Amino acid sequence: MGLFKLLTLPVALPLGGIEWLARRVDQAVDAQWNDPKRIESALIALERRLEAGEIDEAAFEAAEAGLLRELREMRARLAAQAP
Repeated sequence: MGLFKLLTLPVALPLGGIEWLARRVDQAVDAQWNDPKRIESALIALERRLEAGEIDEAAFEAAEAGLLRELREMRARLAAQAP
C-alpha cells in the first residue's frame, strides 16, 4: 500500500491542490453572494440613479422589489443555516 501511494504522489498532490483551491474559491463566492451588504449597496445605487434622473419611478420600484425579495430570501436562507 505504501509503494502505491508513493507512486501516485506526483498525480495526487496536484489534484489535491486543485481540489483545495476549488473549495476555497467556492467558499469565497458563497460568502460574497450571501452578503446582505451587496444588496444594500445595490439599493443605494438604485436610489441614486432615481435621484439623478437616470431611471423613472416605475423602473425604480420594479428593481427595488426584486432586490428586496432577494434580500428576504437571503436572510431566510442564512437563518435556516444558522445553528
